[in-house]
Amino acid sequence: MSYSLSIIGCGYVGCVTGVCFADMGNEVTLVDVDSDKVDFINEGRSPIYEPGLEALMQKNRERVRATTNLRAAIHDTDITFVAVGTPSNADGSIDLTYVFRVCEEIGEVLREKEDFHIVIIKSTVFPGTTDDRVRHILEYTSGKKAGVDFGLGSNPEFLREGNAVHDFLSPDRIVIGADDPRTADALKALYASIDSRVLVASSRTAEMIKYTSNAILATKISFANEIGNLCKTIGIDSGDVFLGVGMDSRVSPAFFRTGIGFGGSCFPKDVRALVAGARAHGEDLSILDAVLKTNETQPLRLLALLKKHIPDLDGKTIGVLGLAFKPDTDDIRESRALPVITGLLSSGAGVIAYDPAAMDNFRRVFPQITYASSAGAVLEADAVLILTEWKEFEDLDYHGRIVIDGRRLEAPRRQAAIYEGVCW
Repeated sequence: MSYSLSIIGCGYVGCVTGVCFADMGNEVTLVDVDSDKVDFINEGRSPIYEPGLEALMQKNRERVRATTNLRAAIHDTDITFVAVGTPSNADGSIDLTYVFRVCEEIGEVLREKEDFHIVIIKSTVFPGTTDDRVRHILEYTSGKKAGVDFGLGSNPEFLREGNAVHDFLSPDRIVIGADDPRTADALKALYASIDSRVLVASSRTAEMIKYTSNAILATKISFANEIGNLCKTIGIDSGDVFLGVGMDSRVSPAFFRTGIGFGGSCFPKDVRALVAGARAHGEDLSILDAVLKTNETQPLRLLALLKKHIPDLDGKTIGVLGLAFKPDTDDIRESRALPVITGLLSSGAGVIAYDPAAMDNFRRVFPQITYASSAGAVLEADAVLILTEWKEFEDLDYHGRIVIDGRRLEAPRRQAAIYEGVCW
C-alpha cells in the first residue's frame, strides 16, 4: 500500500526519511522554508552531505518534490511527518518553537480537510510532548479531536549520519508511538515492506525510547573514556581491555571505542535535554550529568598531551586532521574539533586543518585558521592532531612526525616519531 506523504523539514532526518519513503513507492512532498534547499531537491540534488542519498533522490525524482508551501503540502497528502529542528536552550532543555509553529499551521489546514489526516512527530522531543502540547495545539487550531477526526503519533528516528540511508531501509527496529489504532495501523502499513522488528507503544513511550537509546550509547562512550584514561595512566591498552569486555555475551562491544568523546546533533543535545527535562519533573539524573562532564573534559586531555611534547604552543603551527564530528558527514555540530581548536588559538598557536567534507561549515565558525588543500599538507606542521577517523588518514605517511591521536588510527601509531593516544 502506498501513501501520499508530506515531510516538514529538509534537514538530515527529513531528507533521508522522505527520499527513503519515496524509494518504498510512496509519493513524497518535502517542505522547508529554505528555498535553496527546495530548489536543490527539485533538481535532484541533495541539500545535505549524506552518502547514497543523492543517488536515491535521482532514482526517485518522479516521486519526490519539494516546496515552501506547507499548507498546500498538507492539504494534498495523507500523512504528515514533522521533522524540524529542536535546538538546545541555555539550560539544556529543547526549544520547541519550530515544532509548535508548524503544528499551528497544520491544525489550520486540518480545520479545512474532510479526510482523516495523520500527523506524526519525527523530531526528537521530550516524552509527553506529542500527547500533551502538540495534541492541544492541533485540537485548538483545527477544532477537531485527535484520534477521532485526525491521527496523531510519534515515530522516532534512529539514523546515524554517514549511514542514514542504510539505517532507514535496514533498521534494527521500528518504533511506532500511537494512541489510536487507526494511526498505528497506517504506520505499520507504511513500513510493511521493511523487514524489521516493530514495536507499537504510546507516543510517550516512543519518545522515551529515543532519548534512552541515545543516553545509553553516550554513557558507554564516556564510561569507555574514563576507563581508557585510567588505562593510559597505568600503561594498559584500552583497546585490549574492551576487546575482552566486549566478548561477554551480556555486553555489546559497540561504542566502547576510546578517544576524545562524542559530538553531533543527537547525543550531546539529547542527553542534556533528558537531564533538564528530568530536573523539571523533580528527578536528578546524576549518572547522565557525569556522562556529559566526562565528554566535555575529554578533548582537553588531547591538548595536555600535546603540551607534554611542545610545552609552549605560542607561535607554533599545529595541524588538525578532521573537523566533522564523525567520518562520512560534513556535520560539525558539537564536534570535538571545536573545543580543541579554541584551546589551540587561546595558547597562541596557529592552526592548519583539513577535512574531506566539513571545511566549508567549519570556516563559518573559524575563518581565522588555515584550511589545507590536502591532508598531506597538514603533516608539515610542528605537530598533528587527529580528531576525526576518516579512512584516508590511514594512508598518510607519518614518519618523523609528532602525532597526538584522538581517534585510534593505526598508521600513525606504527609510523610517527612521537605518538600519543588520548586513552592508550
